[in-house]
Amino acid sequence: MTDAPRTTPSSTPVLVATLKWGALVCGVLIVVGGIVGYLVDGTDGLWSALAGVLLSAVFLAITAISILIANRWFGDALYVPIFFGIVLGGWILKFVIFLVILFLLRDQPWLNALVFFLAVVASILGALAVDVIALMRGRVPYASDVELPGEKTGADAGEGAHHDPDAKPDRSTAPSAD
Repeated sequence: MTDAPRTTPSSTPVLVATLKWGALVCGVLIVVGGIVGYLVDGTDGLWSALAGVLLSAVFLAITAISILIANRWFGDALYVPIFFGIVLGGWILKFVIFLVILFLLRDQPWLNALVFFLAVVASILGALAVDVIALMRGRVPYASDVELPGEKTGADAGEGAHHDPDAKPDRSTAPSAD
């Protein structure tokens, strides 16, 4: 029994764009948060802001990276259980890391809780904005990664087959409305 040809899911470019833009936003927030944290509470505020931004960035990236890793099995008969196993494993990993970091940071004398909290909130809002922009610009169809009845797949259509979504339909064989 042969597996269906493996292709890339339509979510992959959106997730890659999210990671790229998220890294840029994270870099900006590290600089801005570090400056604001330093102005508020000196070096303690600086380190608190950096810890908050980095913690948020790692957590938000784990989900996108786990989905990208799971997408490697797209087209496999076991894709769905593999996908959900990897994504759920990423969420459990985030929960464990979150608890460990909170236990490690709770009694640190250098941690300014307010600066840390505001850095985490700013990072999450920045990441949500990046997600929305990436999804809106991603041009993912409503029904993606499906094969319609009678539609030729990449393997059936032959090498070099390309569908141009902007091409006008051929009306030469269509019945006239006369």
